[in-house]
Amino acid sequence: MQTVLLESQYLPSIAYFSAIGASTELLIETHENFQKQTYRNRCYINTSQGPIPLIVPLSNAGSRSVITEVTIDYSQRWMNNHWRAIQSGYGKSPFYEYYADDLHAVLFTRFDRLFELNSALLTLCLRWLKLKVAVRGTSTFEKSPPQPVYDLRSTISPKNPEGLSQIFEPAIYRQVFGNKFVPNLSLIDLIFCEGPGAWDIVQASTRK
Repeated sequence: MQTVLLESQYLPSIAYFSAIGASTELLIETHENFQKQTYRNRCYINTSQGPIPLIVPLSNAGSRSVITEVTIDYSQRWMNNHWRAIQSGYGKSPFYEYYADDLHAVLFTRFDRLFELNSALLTLCLRWLKLKVAVRGTSTFEKSPPQPVYDLRSTISPKNPEGLSQIFEPAIYRQVFGNKFVPNLSLIDLIFCEGPGAWDIVQASTRK
């Protein structure tokens, strides 16, 4: 059994699920400090204007804030803004009507903490992919986890394109906008475009 160690991410990218691959256990880091400008509170979707970020605003996201204690700022209408962007980007995609209600239900649940929101969205994505993998949190922070844990923390990051290329090679699928393929968007791009065929694309993107 292989265990993959990853950080909590918001509506994770295709590479995130590709990294899980054939593993039977996903270990989520629960003792790290929050890191800014990462996928922990943002994702990218495709629109008629090209890829755009969806960012969850936070209330106490300092460099010493433990990820499980970071709270969401609901003084901003981010849920409505994210949903309008998703509707605009994918409302006419082939499988939007099959998955949109499930996504809306989770996004508009008022979670106090970012980690709770991310966990609920991860559960939804795994269900969409029909990916049976045990998910649990870390019991302590370990800089170098022992084998057989495959440590991929911070590998899937906008700050680490070289690290990402070691585990992920995007498989092309038909997107809603434009003639130029945009790789490694949030999984919802793939789900809305490919539906039940999404897992095959994820597997094809895993660098062997």
